[in-house]
Amino acid sequence: MKLQSPTTVATPGARVLRLPNDADVRHVPLDQIDEIELNFPRFTDGRAYSQAIWLRQQRQWQGVLRATGEVLVDQLPAMQRCGFSHAQLAPGQSLQVAQRILARPVPTYPRRTTQALAA
Repeated sequence: MKLQSPTTVATPGARVLRLPNDADVRHVPLDQIDEIELNFPRFTDGRAYSQAIWLRQQRQWQGVLRATGEVLVDQLPAMQRCGFSHAQLAPGQSLQVAQRILARPVPTYPRRTTQALAA
């Protein structure tokens, strides 16, 4: 995951789609788009995680997927698992701490199956 400061702008010349966290990503046109920014207005609002998963898994989005807004360093592993390729850290967040967190191995969790849930 590429980390960016709060003042970082999108890649120069890139066509960026900035989506609020209540946008329906199922039907957003992705033609002619180079980068997508998903906003976290508050760290307690996780709707952008669902948007990221939908864009990566259902829409097969392969481009830059950037988390913006109130992005805290402790959210980075979850963002990485959901498919974010870039994160723009909120003001006051330490780049060095973020790099240490991302350097740790990401735990994998077994997927639940319907059989396991029925047991």
